[in-house]
Amino acid sequence: MVNPIAAVGSTVAALVVAGGTGVVIWYFFFRKKPKFTFTDPAVKIPLRIVDRQPASHDTIRLKLALPSTEHRPGIPVGKHVYFVARIEGQTVVRPYTPVSLDTQKGYMDFVIKVYKANTNPNFPRGGKMSQYLMNIPRDQYIDVRGPSGNLHYKGLGVFDIKPDEASPAQKYTAKFVNMICGGSGITPMFQLLSYILSDDKDMTRLSLVFANNSEGDILLRDELDAYTTKFPNQLRVWYVVKEPPANWTYSSGYVTESVLSEHLYPPGNETLVLLCGPAPMVEFACYPNLAKLNYARNRIFAY
Repeated sequence: MVNPIAAVGSTVAALVVAGGTGVVIWYFFFRKKPKFTFTDPAVKIPLRIVDRQPASHDTIRLKLALPSTEHRPGIPVGKHVYFVARIEGQTVVRPYTPVSLDTQKGYMDFVIKVYKANTNPNFPRGGKMSQYLMNIPRDQYIDVRGPSGNLHYKGLGVFDIKPDEASPAQKYTAKFVNMICGGSGITPMFQLLSYILSDDKDMTRLSLVFANNSEGDILLRDELDAYTTKFPNQLRVWYVVKEPPANWTYSSGYVTESVLSEHLYPPGNETLVLLCGPAPMVEFACYPNLAKLNYARNRIFAY
C-alpha cells in the first residue's frame, strides 16, 4: 500500500526538481548576454568623444562612448585597437591601448601622448593622429577598429603569445611578470596589471620598471602609486628618469643592468618579461641588459 504522505512528498520533490531545472534552462537560454563593441578586427566602429582632459603637459586622457550604456569594449587583455581618421587628405591609422578594464560598460578610456609640431627636429610636423585627437571637438566621432595584437592574457598567469602576426599563439605560464616600459608604453602594462589586480584569484606577481625623461612625464603615476599601496605584496613599481628633480628617491639616467638586476624578479621558467617603449630603449637597453642577466629570449615579449 502506498503511503499517501510519502507520495505527496515525492510529488513535491519532483516539482521542485523540475522547477529548478526550468530555472536553469531559462537562465542559460534567456539571460541577458553581454553586448560587445568590437567583434571583427576589420570593421570600423564610429565612437563619440565625450571627454578629453590633460593627463600631463603633453598627454591627454580621452573618453569614448560605446554604442550604448550596455555595451562593453570586447578587447581581450593584452590587445589594442586602431584609431582611423582622414587627416589632411590622408588616411591615418594609429594603435592605442585602452587603460579602462574591458568589464566597464558604456565607454573606453585612453591615455594618449601628443607629439606636438616643432618639438622634435626629426619630426617637425609632430604626430598627425595625436594632434588631431587633441583638437577634435567633443561630441565628434572617431573610427576605431579592433581588437588586434599578438598577446592575450587569459588570466591566472596564462598568456597566449604569437611570435608574429602570421604564427599561431603559444601558451606561456608565469608566476612572476616583469614589465619594462618607457613613456606612453605604460598603457598596455597598465591594462594588464589593472586586470590582474582586479581579480582576487590571480596571484601573479608584478614588477614594473618605468622610464621617462622627467618626473612630470610619468603617466598614470597616481594610479600606480595607489596600486602599490593597496597591493604591496603583489605589485612593485620603480621609476627611472633622465632628468631627476632634487631629492629624487628613485633611479636617475637610463635603464641599466643594475636597475634591472635590483628591481626585477629573477629569470626562470616561471618568469615572463614584457617590454613596451621607444625602439632605442627596447633594442639597446632592454634586450642587451636582460641578456647579461641571463633572461631567456623566448621568455621576453615586446609589444
